[in-house]
Amino acid sequence: MKALVTGATGFVGSAVARKLCQSGHEVRALVRSSSVLENLKDLEVETVNGDLTDLASLKRALAGCDSLFHVAACYKLWVPDPDEIYRANVDGTENIIRAALEKGIDKICYTSSVATLGLNKDGTPADEETPVNLDDMIGHYKRSKYLAEERVRKIARVENAPVVIVNPSTPIGPGDIKPTPTGKMVLDAARGKMPAYVDTGLNFVHVDDVAQGHLLALEKGKPGRRYILGGTNLSLKELLEMIAAITGGRPPFLKLPHSFVMPVAWLSEAWCRITGKGEPLATVEGVKLAKKIMFFSSNRAERELGYTHRPVEEALSDAIAWFREHGYMTK
Repeated sequence: MKALVTGATGFVGSAVARKLCQSGHEVRALVRSSSVLENLKDLEVETVNGDLTDLASLKRALAGCDSLFHVAACYKLWVPDPDEIYRANVDGTENIIRAALEKGIDKICYTSSVATLGLNKDGTPADEETPVNLDDMIGHYKRSKYLAEERVRKIARVENAPVVIVNPSTPIGPGDIKPTPTGKMVLDAARGKMPAYVDTGLNFVHVDDVAQGHLLALEKGKPGRRYILGGTNLSLKELLEMIAAITGGRPPFLKLPHSFVMPVAWLSEAWCRITGKGEPLATVEGVKLAKKIMFFSSNRAERELGYTHRPVEEALSDAIAWFREHGYMTK
């Protein structure tokens, strides 16, 4: 099987590409001229230039492929121009799916996110069928991923497209070169720069387990059906305490109310807009999200795909070791 992987230079995409190579598949990676290829340097991967906004380049990239893993996404909780997120996540997703259908691709795995799913008000783990609508989406990233997934589900339903949807939770592990917002949080905590926390909860999972889940979804998943690829539900305080135990650092000691952090986020975003430099110390979207308990269940993926996940401590240890090995701890 020859698979095209979009987003293969990124955190999750490179993990998917690595799993495919380890499983004996031929891998072609869609990259842009500005892409940093660090995550692909040790993999036998063919690269082809293209852009999700350029339909012709997508068709060229898909030529000769049997399957598609569409992992690429603009994962940012703040950008000066929100249209950038919608062009990449919504329009770009429809472009690559339609290009794949035109080229007769046999199987498609679309990487969505648990950000598109509903939450239970009592904090119990939500699943793929927990009720949700667009009005529940906080911020442009979540709205864009929700709209993109709705388009994919419609194409699968109306046009019988061979698309399986996976919804990763919060991946942690090696290869987070940017790093992602979650990776930055882990890095800051490992460096002792997160003495305070807010009351929130997330589902954390090793990025390699998420990658394996992609392969399982392509092999065993039902077209049009979505599968949560998650791990362990933890409060932010519990996560930071685990990181402190791994690094020998001091666990967080100060709990901040959301009402205290929100003004900081507003001021930080305003400063970035005025100066046109850097990224906010905290984002309004991030603070609003932190008010939610975002716990999820992977029971469907475990039952239907044979999906499994390792202990979250291993994900954190691997992430911190990778950050240390690549000099992030001293930057």
